[in-house]
Amino acid sequence: MKIIDLHDPQRVDKSPDDVEILMSSGNFTQDEFVISKVELRLYNERIDTELGTFSLITSFVVTDKGSVEMIYDEGFRGDNPLKRTREFLISNLGISALILRSIICLREKLD
Repeated sequence: MKIIDLHDPQRVDKSPDDVEILMSSGNFTQDEFVISKVELRLYNERIDTELGTFSLITSFVVTDKGSVEMIYDEGFRGDNPLKRTREFLISNLGISALILRSIICLREKLD
């Protein structure tokens, strides 16, 4: 099962412009879900001459029961928004919150 948890799923109906892998080696279990991959994905949507690039950043989590892609952040975020988001998540233990949000979403869809 692949879940795209966005109001407009067509926003991610293409290859991402960039990907940052947060976890891909080994599997670990959170509740009854085996997590095998966690990524951040960047989709550049449009360019404003004054504000720069409008970026959509999503989280993508793969489990043994399905995958979930959901919005993490969006807006005019300047240069290297994906790398800065990755650094923020790693330094603030945000990866666990990302995984828990994804599991909650999967659980709702499976029930």
